[in-house]
Amino acid sequence: MMFAPAWLMPALRRLDPETAHNLALRALRLGLVGRDSTPDDPILAVAAFGRHLPNPIGLAAGFDKNAVAVDALGRLGFGFVEAGTVTPRPQPGNPRPRLFRLAEDNAVINRMGFNNAGLDAYLANLRRVDRQAVVLGANVGINKQGAEPERDYPALVNAVTPYADYITINISSPNTPGLRDLQSEERLAAILSGIVTPRPVFVKIAPDLPDEGLEAVVGVALKHGVKGLIVSNTTIARPAGLRSPLQGEAGGLSGAPLFAPSTLMLAKAYKLAGGRLMFIGAGGVATAEQALAKILAGASLVQLYSAFAYQGPFLLPRLKAGLAALLRARGFASVAEAVGAGA
Repeated sequence: MMFAPAWLMPALRRLDPETAHNLALRALRLGLVGRDSTPDDPILAVAAFGRHLPNPIGLAAGFDKNAVAVDALGRLGFGFVEAGTVTPRPQPGNPRPRLFRLAEDNAVINRMGFNNAGLDAYLANLRRVDRQAVVLGANVGINKQGAEPERDYPALVNAVTPYADYITINISSPNTPGLRDLQSEERLAAILSGIVTPRPVFVKIAPDLPDEGLEAVVGVALKHGVKGLIVSNTTIARPAGLRSPLQGEAGGLSGAPLFAPSTLMLAKAYKLAGGRLMFIGAGGVATAEQALAKILAGASLVQLYSAFAYQGPFLLPRLKAGLAALLRARGFASVAEAVGAGA
């Protein structure tokens, strides 16, 4: 195992969050962060997307929006990496500052606004990914201006299909005006009806959906051949008990405060689907116990974002070793055996 020196993460935390994030991506691209070549415990192996994954822990979209460091991120020990969100045309996103650490709450607020270099640059980077070494997800969204969702999502899916193992339809970021309206039954059905791809398609949903909205999304996903749901994106809610003075910043909240509501929604969605959809659990995972909780609630795979941003690559070995031990302690022989056992 070889990672960046221990002082790197504390040093990055002294910087503006977005500056620190960009420096971390640059370090990854330059090969300065190293790799984890320790074989994963066999109990963690998962079959998904037509691939063998050595473990169920993935990196959520948003960390590597332009797919500039996918290979390097894969070498850190993730079971899969999701890159994006990419939009058809480049866009700068919202004005800075737009990314905030809520250190007292182990949380992050972002209002980035789908800042990315656009589809052409994204595809150029995907072409360079070592597909044998990395299981790759492509997360697609729409531009803030001039978007036609029923046109743009199918076109994006067609464009990324040759390079991705699965594709995520992002209709749940709170930072693009009107995007979450696409979670309505009629709008989502119209988008999905235009998508034809041999790759498994996932829909990423918001944790703020009411129960009837969740039921409608599950129903539309089943009707239109979607493989599964990612539960969930960031929340616009501000749970009681937040301590950071930055809690009032506009944007989506992620990290520890998102764990409970996103896991509850995951369990509800799993029960509604009745075994007919696959789920990826995201939101607030920072420990092996929390990763297992997502799996017990119905997730076949788990994604990290905020905890990885805070703790860096040192988190992954601890998380995987702890999850393997917990699975054995509970009497499970595999991740698959545990999926939904607590829903």
